[in-house]
Amino acid sequence: MRIGVMIFPTDQTIDPVELAREAEARGFESLWFPEHSHIPTSRVTPWGGNEGAPPLPEFYWRTHDPFVSLAACAAVTSEIKVATGICLVAQRDPIHTAKEVASLDRISGGRFLFGVGYGWNKEEMAHHGAVYGERRDVLRENVLAMKQLWTQDEASFDGEHVKFSSSWSWPKPTQEGGPPVIMGGNAGPKTAAHIAEFCDGWMPIGGRHPLEKWQTVVDACEAIDRDPETVERGVFGAAPSQDTLTDLAAAGISRAVLGLPQGPRDEVMAKLDEYAPLVAALADA
Repeated sequence: MRIGVMIFPTDQTIDPVELAREAEARGFESLWFPEHSHIPTSRVTPWGGNEGAPPLPEFYWRTHDPFVSLAACAAVTSEIKVATGICLVAQRDPIHTAKEVASLDRISGGRFLFGVGYGWNKEEMAHHGAVYGERRDVLRENVLAMKQLWTQDEASFDGEHVKFSSSWSWPKPTQEGGPPVIMGGNAGPKTAAHIAEFCDGWMPIGGRHPLEKWQTVVDACEAIDRDPETVERGVFGAAPSQDTLTDLAAAGISRAVLGLPQGPRDEVMAKLDEYAPLVAALADA
């Protein structure tokens, strides 16, 4: 099992470039940064879209742009993978995002993992002109359109939400076909169908989304004659327990991403050191 770490990179915690160096030095496989463009102050959507959730933490509206910060991290490292966890694709322009993804994959030498998700914050999406009820269909078309831009010398797309005529767009990603697309979130029937159609992995949030939903993904893959074993499984925000991680590995989970505290540098560094032994312990799991 590969062990990664995640944090909201902000101006109030450890510098993301330093974190990348220190995480790589301790052998972590990947570093994941979430995304929120902004948080409307008049927000009525509860945290995560879950009724009764506690107030939204301040770091949600202080986070750096993931592509800028991950590019800086890639520039000072050589082995650790850099990843969005997750990119809010439905509220983004697909042509610009395709360029950012391809550029980051090039700069990192093919070390980028493209974690994507539908999003939950209705007010944030509305400011981008995105319709909450259409976010799943928009994400699908955005990703499919990006794949065209990554793989075709002359790319075009004609969907319901995304349309562009024959176009040139470089650079192309270093990774053939583009970086792995990893879907976050709960795997209901529609999400499972999307995972089967255009994703390379599924990475639900540990303790929130039941891993038993994997069967839904299996069914969706088999419906289109795709081998479910070509979909990599991970857990985001996994419990940092060797026993728990060993059990996850035995169940077919190949990557676990551990959450770091949103505190000052010394607090983050102490947690990195606490997690570091898990890297070696789970290497053969």
